[in-house]
Amino acid sequence: MAIEFTKYQGLGNDFILIDNRISSTPLITPEEAVKWCDRHFGIGADGVIFALPGDKDTDYTMRIFNSDGSEPEMCGNGIRCLAGFLAELEGISRTKDHYRIQTLAGVMIPQLMDDGQVKVDMGLPRLLAGEIPTTLAAAEAKVINQPLEVSGKTWEVTCVSMGNPHCITFVEDVAAIPLEIIGPQFEHHPVFPQRINTEFIEVVNPNYLKMRVWERGAGITLACGTGACASLVAGVLTQKCDRSATIELPGGCLEIEWSEADQRIYMTGPAERVFTGKY
Repeated sequence: MAIEFTKYQGLGNDFILIDNRISSTPLITPEEAVKWCDRHFGIGADGVIFALPGDKDTDYTMRIFNSDGSEPEMCGNGIRCLAGFLAELEGISRTKDHYRIQTLAGVMIPQLMDDGQVKVDMGLPRLLAGEIPTTLAAAEAKVINQPLEVSGKTWEVTCVSMGNPHCITFVEDVAAIPLEIIGPQFEHHPVFPQRINTEFIEVVNPNYLKMRVWERGAGITLACGTGACASLVAGVLTQKCDRSATIELPGGCLEIEWSEADQRIYMTGPAERVFTGKY
């Protein structure tokens, strides 16, 4: 039976969105998601996102299968796309401009802005090694500028969880990083028992950073919302950037703020509908 879908993209990070409100179980399996995401033999995407029913405290539930069939806890670009998709599904009956969405990383609150952007309350960053998780430090310690040997080189890394794990390292020239070679080595390094997303950051100035990312389960992508959030946190922890900054990714820019008032992370960026179909 053919299943209807809508393709969305946020800064080139693209997703297949499925209306799954009739069931709490995803309509396709992780194995099927791999086929759907194949850019030559399927629809083509970085992942498949399901809009599932919420509970008494949330409007909806989000689940996502990566292009390799793995399931991440959260996806920043993906949740912006989901917010746009939900507004489309609700149509003229929509009565509010924000949603409470349950994810494996907790409740996220995307807000639809008047200019078409989506602002997401991403919650509190998690900084302890046991929360990442990583064995780079004791479980109750933070991992800040910790040396890590990868590909014959020692990198200074800072680790942050946004509900999913991130390893951030600051470099002089982000364009010079051989991402396709060292990205997998970071992802599968034994100090990261649940694998890791890795961000390479070039500081242009304290409120403007350039970022490239290797995503756990998806590889090189044009953007990563949770990675941009984690990178700003790492920049603040290492005194390399301000608490609010523009993060330039290959697919475009995100505005990220680590609020001093409530310590929560706020991400603002686009979510654009590409096309609909059946598969």
